[in-house]
Amino acid sequence: MSLKTNNVKTGLHKWIVLWKDAYAKDLLKKAQTNIDNLTEEIKHIRLKIEKPAKDVDSLGNVMYALEEIRKKQSTIEIEFRPVIEMYNLLENYLDDEDINKEGNKDPSQIINKDWDELVQQAVQVRNNLQGQQSDFKKTLIVGVKVLVEDVVSFRKNFEENGPMVAGIEPKEALNRLKLQSEEYQIRERKFNSYNAGEVLFGLPHQSYPELEKTKKEIDLLDKLYSLYSKVKDTISKWKDVPWTEISEERSTMVDQTQTQLAKMVDQTDTFGRDCQKLPGPLKQWDAYKELKQEIDDMALILPLVQSLADPSIKPRHWDEIIEMTKEQIPYDDETFLLKDLLAAPLLKHNDDILDIAESAVKQLKLEATLNGEISQFWEECELEVKGYKNVEACMLGGNIQDIQEKLEEHIMALNQMNAMRYVTPFKTIVLEKITSLSETADIIEKWLKV
Repeated sequence: MSLKTNNVKTGLHKWIVLWKDAYAKDLLKKAQTNIDNLTEEIKHIRLKIEKPAKDVDSLGNVMYALEEIRKKQSTIEIEFRPVIEMYNLLENYLDDEDINKEGNKDPSQIINKDWDELVQQAVQVRNNLQGQQSDFKKTLIVGVKVLVEDVVSFRKNFEENGPMVAGIEPKEALNRLKLQSEEYQIRERKFNSYNAGEVLFGLPHQSYPELEKTKKEIDLLDKLYSLYSKVKDTISKWKDVPWTEISEERSTMVDQTQTQLAKMVDQTDTFGRDCQKLPGPLKQWDAYKELKQEIDDMALILPLVQSLADPSIKPRHWDEIIEMTKEQIPYDDETFLLKDLLAAPLLKHNDDILDIAESAVKQLKLEATLNGEISQFWEECELEVKGYKNVEACMLGGNIQDIQEKLEEHIMALNQMNAMRYVTPFKTIVLEKITSLSETADIIEKWLKV
């Protein structure tokens, strides 16, 4: 018995060729990527050393780039080797034409040439800088002396005209902090530049205690005034929210935690926690006291606003609040904004406003009972009157006992309403209904006795 394996061999050979082709293309792509990265790195270093050294900063950048080249010379061959090995492997299995399509006929020569040119350029740049370093060193020493004097002057001005001067308004302190921060940044950039120059020339580091002290104070104040600005800006935006949006959300949204008011409450709580976390020394500042007071006030005001946005609040309640606060609140105006309400001294009348809002809720329920359960029942109720023998319409019939029970029930409910302290808007109606239903009950009782 013999096996014919020609087809198997042909198929396997086909798959091997396809696999080799796919693997070669993937390897070629990887090799190309590595070459591109190495070429880009060499180009980036070359750009650094080609920049003219105009001052200590630019000199430092060039010197650091030259040092980078020096260190890289010991490892560059290790970085080149994988790429060269990849192309050597590709040359064994791919035609030169296939490799040449990628434009990489001799990649080892290309990257080695680029690196050799960079090293030669670095030697030339280093030689050129030898004569300039002494001038830069002298300039650095003079610059350090000038900066020392400037920092002392800057510190004096910071203490006399900065944000920490006692008695200034928080807004003025915030403006001064911004100006002083900008001035500090100018000196900080010089400090960083001179510090790098001292490292470059091996000089001892000059200390600037006034600059360090100022930085600590600016950082500390920045924490306070960053929160101060954030709170002020946020509350300012809240004040421009139309009242119609607030009241409609309060009336229509099922999830009240997603309303603007609810989010304001959450944000105010967050502000309060952030305020408490500020460092202790800041808590003696006027800005902190004003900030904390505004956050605390807003935490108390927002529940009042939520109560006044309730659908139970009617024009009569607004009029009552206007009379109480002596502030004209345009509640019936389409341009009514939250700031119009916040302009009123709400906190001064906190308890009274909460009492009005609570009464409004109870009045709404009372009104629903009065109009829905009681008035509507008697509007639809029918009294059956029937004849007896030869006399027409002389006897009460039908469900007269149920009517009497309902009369008694509603009279009792109305008397309870009349005793409530928040019945005032409906007191006249309640008394009229008590009288009407009582007279009706008396008439029915007398009728039944006849």
